[in-house]
Amino acid sequence: MQTVILVIHLLLALGMIAVILVQRSEGGGLGIGGNSGGGGGGGFGVMSSRGAANLLTRTTAILAGAFMITSIILALQSNSHTKPASILEQAPAASSSATTDAPAVTEPAEDTGPAAPTR
Repeated sequence: MQTVILVIHLLLALGMIAVILVQRSEGGGLGIGGNSGGGGGGGFGVMSSRGAANLLTRTTAILAGAFMITSIILALQSNSHTKPASILEQAPAASSSATTDAPAVTEPAEDTGPAAPTR
């Protein structure tokens, strides 16, 4: 299952690269391509440059959304296969010598009254 999602993920990445490279830049870049001219005629025939730009923008958005979804799925799947141990579980156990070598706690002396204030 993970291999299938990984292949889809790679195809989405390649598709996004292709669609982004086909799009014409808004600023005109280095002036390559020239001006497309007036707004096209009638409602028939080949798609206008504005319609093609909208189609490419929508396609890019759809591919990007699908790419994000496959990224999240792959991350969740990889997380479920390897369960990292807690840092607390990896810490060395407290040695028993540390608890036996500690000085014994003595009871405080009897209280004889309030202590004299110090200045």
